Amino acid sequence: MDCVFCKIVSGEIPAKIVYEDEQVLAFNDVNPVAPVHVLVIPKKHIVCVDDINSDNKYIIGDIFFTISKVAKKLNLASGYRIINNCKEDGGQTVNHLHFHLLGGKKLGWPGVD
Repeated sequence: MDCVFCKIVSGEIPAKIVYEDEQVLAFNDVNPVAPVHVLVIPKKHIVCVDDINSDNKYIIGDIFFTISKVAKKLNLASGYRIINNCKEDGGQTVNHLHFHLLGGKKLGWPGVD
């Protein structure tokens, strides 16, 4: 498989890991758009939200639980944003389910200004 996030999970590509457990990995984005920009992914390859099913739906809870832990760890008590892009028209550029955790400044809407 030629998935950059799977290669990060396997250790083939280095990343600055913020959090890791058996199911979920969180690491700093290499092209941050905010002072805090962490990607939170399932370790198991799932392409996008459309591929969530009855066998893997638990992962969404694990991801959001991880986001909460990482936000606390990174002192984002004043607020943060979670973004998920699904498929090409939704802006997804890596075909592995992932959530962007953005914070560290006041964020505008709809972009991250």
